Amino acid sequence: MAPQILSNTQMLEKLVAFDTTSAKTNIPLIEFVEAYLASHGIESHRVPTGDGLKSSLHAVIGPEGLPGIGLSGHTDVVPVTGQNWSTDPFNLTKKGSRLYGRGSCDMKGFVACILTHVPKFKARDLKSSIHLLLSYDEEVGCTGVRPMIAELGERLPAPRLVIVGEPTSMKVVDGHKSINGFETFVTGKESHSGKPHLGVNAIMAAGELVSELTRIDAELRARADGPRFDPPYTNVAVALIEGGTARNITPKNCKITWMFRSVPATDPSEIISRFEKFAQEEVLPAMKQISPDAAIETVQTSSVPALNAPEGSPAVSLALKLAGANETFAVSYGTEGSLFEEAGFSSVIIGPGNIAQAHAPDEFIEESELEECSGFLDKLADYAEAN
Repeated sequence: MAPQILSNTQMLEKLVAFDTTSAKTNIPLIEFVEAYLASHGIESHRVPTGDGLKSSLHAVIGPEGLPGIGLSGHTDVVPVTGQNWSTDPFNLTKKGSRLYGRGSCDMKGFVACILTHVPKFKARDLKSSIHLLLSYDEEVGCTGVRPMIAELGERLPAPRLVIVGEPTSMKVVDGHKSINGFETFVTGKESHSGKPHLGVNAIMAAGELVSELTRIDAELRARADGPRFDPPYTNVAVALIEGGTARNITPKNCKITWMFRSVPATDPSEIISRFEKFAQEEVLPAMKQISPDAAIETVQTSSVPALNAPEGSPAVSLALKLAGANETFAVSYGTEGSLFEEAGFSSVIIGPGNIAQAHAPDEFIEESELEECSGFLDKLADYAEAN
């Protein structure tokens, strides 16, 4: 098989054409990357889901026995449903200096750059191997990368540090907020709305819980203990409320979907414990006086820890050197970087594209940003050949 040589734009066009919305399979994209790597004589390894509908992919360029540098990117994208696009979101469209398409910014632009650089990496006499770490389902809680991380150092060779290419406008990011998602189920008792004292109104009980979350949010905003972040505080948000049957029936059930994004200085357990205490001690007793079967149950549905890279972080130091920068930044979105860091792999976030374009209709990336990322990867190749 002849080696495939593609430009950044050509590679990005290939990747965008795969509709890898998180609800769908990413296997066609994985098969394309496998074939591309194989054309350059590089073996890759899947870490699939149990049903085989999705997979992460791991590959090493250079000697596997040498300490490696990981380049991590997710292959999934957010939906386009309900968004007003002026172009086909799964057909890369060039307008001036901008390249439009779903995932062009978040984060197939970075994935395109690292794949384009495969032949350049392979041509070097690497002293540090380059690990390609492609994952799935980052957009729904960073779930896909976790099984691959668990394999590093076991079935798969482990890098010594990881660069996660989320869109940071090629600024070095060493901190981000956590993401914690929850569903709270309130169970009351149905009754005729003309006899409300015979029932337990689950929606009104849920309203008390929402009020407590609002109070917690206000206190955390006032605390403002994350000055590096924008906004500089932990925030709590209720995203969805579902419940009720009809206006003349006291509702028996209500579900609240809520979440918070916490700065590293905030202990997530503080928020969870306070909410649970309020639910069990302030709201539930009155409900149970009417119905012993009344209940409030909260289930955590997602958890991505905050990233707070330690002083002297090898990954941060390397990224600063390669980027020619002397300043780091913090962001309010979550990434896989914190999961790598938690697993013992020094991690940093830096990649092409502006986060303001991510998830938006007419998502785009500037061609110049891909070129800047390529320059960064050229310097990485220099470093890996010398160290």
